[in-house]
Amino acid sequence: MSRVQPDNGSGPAGPDEPQPRSEGIPLGRIGGVPVILAWSWFAIAAFIVLVFTPQVQSIIPGIGSTGYLVSFGYAVLLLLSVLFHELAHALSARAFGWPTTRIVLNVWGGHTQFDNFQASAGRSLVVALSGPAANFLLAGAGWLVRPVFTGHPVGWLLTDSFVLVNLAVAVFNVLPGLPLDGGRLVESAVWKATGSQEKGTVAAGWAGRIIVILLVFGFAVLPVLLGQRPDLPLVLMMVLVGGFLWTGASAAINHARMRLRLPAVTAGGLQRRATGLPATSSVSQVAAARQASPGTEVILTAATGQPEAVVDLQALQSVPAAAAGATPAASVARALAPGAYVPEWAAGQELVQYLARVAGSEYAVIDGQGRITGLLLQDSVVRALTGKASGRR
Repeated sequence: MSRVQPDNGSGPAGPDEPQPRSEGIPLGRIGGVPVILAWSWFAIAAFIVLVFTPQVQSIIPGIGSTGYLVSFGYAVLLLLSVLFHELAHALSARAFGWPTTRIVLNVWGGHTQFDNFQASAGRSLVVALSGPAANFLLAGAGWLVRPVFTGHPVGWLLTDSFVLVNLAVAVFNVLPGLPLDGGRLVESAVWKATGSQEKGTVAAGWAGRIIVILLVFGFAVLPVLLGQRPDLPLVLMMVLVGGFLWTGASAAINHARMRLRLPAVTAGGLQRRATGLPATSSVSQVAAARQASPGTEVILTAATGQPEAVVDLQALQSVPAAAAGATPAASVARALAPGAYVPEWAAGQELVQYLARVAGSEYAVIDGQGRITGLLLQDSVVRALTGKASGRR
């Protein structure tokens, strides 16, 4: 299986920097694109050896323990097929000027990661379908060389398996649902019809979920309804594959819905009303400001006018009235992180990216004249995007 996905933001290692050890084994660069063999690939290789060796031994009597090497050879051919598939994605993307971060080969096949880029429905579809097209070409090439191995059972078996696996990878990946490549068919069609890539992604994600349901029904439920015994290893594989597909489809839907909400996410629209007072103010002055404007947060500012702390209302109420005039407001305030302030008009992805770079979870909101107008909470932004509260404090 294959996925074309954006970079997760961790960023690749530079040309002269080693890839992170925990990610996998760097296999070098092909066409300038780093290729990583994830540690998880060895799990699928072991699975292939254990499952296919008995079949090899039954097809080629007397092969004995050499059957394990033949099965491992099949795993390597599968790896090369997936690598060719991902290279097709990467090279077709490069033709459109999309920066390719890396290719990762893993337990599920592999995926190609890209940096941020501007796509169109047509180009997205071309890049997505280039992978399955590459596998169809490999299957055709394998079919042409099969006669060379006539009379050589091991070569014939591996070539035959190579043809079948490339056909399977190609056909499976053109199924019309994300995270499969064919999901871009649905996404592009809805994108063209609505003018919204996000709506296309949501539709393709739901198509992916429907494919999962149909796969599980076809391999696990239908045989029982027909009075047959399901193939347990095949059912187990379909459950694992279905779980992977469902997770990928759900992630695509959630990310697209988040992008749909982005334009409505503004600092001014999500802020709590607030006023600014000098950090040299006393608790009694803060109390007077809150009494004049009930429900207003109070943000303390430095001599330069820069917001530097938020008055803690619970701590404020704990100060006795007799001591309020002599108690500095800074003693009942929690510090803001350096640079934790945003203009009222900050919105969408720009706002989210800025807040992600600033420590803390509270931010002062300022107007065009630099006056404090509100207090923005990270949880408010997260809720606006996802409907869920942030776990960060």
